[in-house]
Amino acid sequence: MKQSLQQAGVDLSGVQVVEIMPVPSPSDYQAAVIIANNKAQQQLGEAMLLSWYDRDRDFESPQHSSECHQDSAIPGYVDYGLSHGAELVIDIDNGRFIFFYMAVKL
Repeated sequence: MKQSLQQAGVDLSGVQVVEIMPVPSPSDYQAAVIIANNKAQQQLGEAMLLSWYDRDRDFESPQHSSECHQDSAIPGYVDYGLSHGAELVIDIDNGRFIFFYMAVKL
């Protein structure tokens, strides 16, 4: 995933990318987000999920963020996550589920 985002012109400097291939593969988004949240907590401590993509349903959060990026190679959920301070990207099953997180600093 890191190469494809970089090829699209995404600057991932300062962002940690973790690729996970769980066995068995998550059955759906709910299973994937549990895996991602656990990994984010391990990596960042208290973490906030900023944006995500579910390829199975072709659904992203924030909803419709890619509509503003129709002429861009960078999907809206990617731009949103990075522009809102993402420090960690978790890629599950080669882009099937992608999650952007930032550490919560109290």
